[in-house]
Amino acid sequence: MGAERESVMDGGTLAAAALDLRADAHVHTGFAAGRDSVGVVVSAADRAGLTGLTFADQVGPDTAWLPAYADAVRRARQRTEITLRVAAEVEVVQPDGWLALPADIGHLEAVSVAVSRLPLPEGPVGAREVRSMLAAGILTADRVAETVVTATIKGVERASRYAPSQLARPLNLLAQVGIDDAAVTPELLAALASACRSSGTVVEISEAWRSPSPRVVAMLRGADVTLVPASDARYAAEVGNWQYLRRV
Repeated sequence: MGAERESVMDGGTLAAAALDLRADAHVHTGFAAGRDSVGVVVSAADRAGLTGLTFADQVGPDTAWLPAYADAVRRARQRTEITLRVAAEVEVVQPDGWLALPADIGHLEAVSVAVSRLPLPEGPVGAREVRSMLAAGILTADRVAETVVTATIKGVERASRYAPSQLARPLNLLAQVGIDDAAVTPELLAALASACRSSGTVVEISEAWRSPSPRVVAMLRGADVTLVPASDARYAAEVGNWQYLRRV
């Protein structure tokens, strides 16, 4: 099935009915986490019937390839009618929302904020270590949930100062460490929604990570947060290939 605009609610596909599935808000290339070149990804998007594509490769303070990355996307614009956008995925690394930004972000047209590790004062902690800390009683599920949401809020607020911002696979870290997002209280979700609205941050619904959950999607929609489809594709064949988004 192509990437045509969903206009009919089919069972539980409430969110998909409001999304333009012809645009993919987060794809990767061989510059970082992906496997294919910019040109190959654009060709795949064309075959999928997409009209918009946001490149959001993972970057950090030591990233030196942003100029070449942006140039590759700009060259691709000359060979396609698809709207291409140069963005990057940036990690939140401190509880105050500090971002692992590269030195030069002048090439970026958007910043995709990710919380893939738990931002603790002593530094970000990976999912395996968080699970160990939970098992040992060093952390509680409630504290982890609050830390993730608070750092996410501060991260999108900080990112929006530099470029249009979007939120990648929100709350997915909770699933990675075995915490149901029911641990996120309605008050925390309301605060997250408010931060996204006030900062102009759009929220990605990630196909690859099945995130956020239907509960969170429904809450964000009810709070008038802008949602966008994101394949988070690492292979060109995954671009614009929607399954979770149609079921969420």
